[in-house]
Amino acid sequence: MTDSGPSAGLPLALVAGQADGSAGSMEDALASNGFAVLRTPTGQHAITRARTTNPDVIVMEAVLPDMSGLELCRTLREDPRISKSTPLLVTTPHLPTREQRIEALRAGAWECLGRGTDGTELVLKLRALMRAKLDADRARAEGLLDSSTGLYNRQGMARRAQELGSQAFREHGSLACVVLALDLETDAVAMGDAAAQTILRSVQALKSAGRLSDVVGRLGPTEFAVIAPATDPQGAVRLAERLVRAIRDSAASPQPRLPLRQVRVGYEAVTNVGYAPIQPADLLVRASAALRRGTAVAGSSWIRRYDEGTTPPSTGPGQP
Repeated sequence: MTDSGPSAGLPLALVAGQADGSAGSMEDALASNGFAVLRTPTGQHAITRARTTNPDVIVMEAVLPDMSGLELCRTLREDPRISKSTPLLVTTPHLPTREQRIEALRAGAWECLGRGTDGTELVLKLRALMRAKLDADRARAEGLLDSSTGLYNRQGMARRAQELGSQAFREHGSLACVVLALDLETDAVAMGDAAAQTILRSVQALKSAGRLSDVVGRLGPTEFAVIAPATDPQGAVRLAERLVRAIRDSAASPQPRLPLRQVRVGYEAVTNVGYAPIQPADLLVRASAALRRGTAVAGSSWIRRYDEGTTPPSTGPGQP
């Protein structure tokens, strides 16, 4: 399918690129797995189509006749007429290098894929991404998202914590919350756009470094939280380390220089929610308290865990 409309009831994928390129192979894989595919040859045409068709996912070649895929990705991500929760994928003719993946993530892509990506793996990943998009679109309609980043706000995070906690309670599973604070340089305000770019890059890093099952939110101007199901205390430390690495990598590019001085982390986790004497939403409170006055994890002064001597939880014990 090239420039025709989608079939009724099918998820719509907008693919930008040539039929004989990586876009063509993606089109074939998607069309044979139940997607309606709208392919456009140029980036500008893709922008127009994205604004009018509300696709479930947008796939673009790294090189297009009128612009680069990264330029198209940045344009789509900044366009207010296109949902910030729409998955954007960049494709390359060969297996992408680490540098290509990092540049794609910085441009706002959710993934950077090679031409030989397995079709079944691609479709399963896309369906998971689209479920996340539907959740985010519903949350936006209910006022649960931060307007500038597309992440959950405090109210949205509290609701998602309760939902994930209820599931973990039924399954006797583990649940963790990691809160991260970006410490900017003292003259960050004077740097203006660079400070804003630090936050945007960090948001994209959090999205890319987390799992699809993780929930990412914004608690303040430079403070973020990740709720991670099936994650015990040891897993929470590993998650924190991975998220911090991703943020630091995102700020490592020399142009422009980003005023990120340090990333601090607080966390709390329970191994079995079914036996935990706290409400799931209290994980947010405890992780935030740990960020400020928690106990440092051995070998890492910037990762701290909640202890009972900090801030008490906002609600009492009980079933989620």
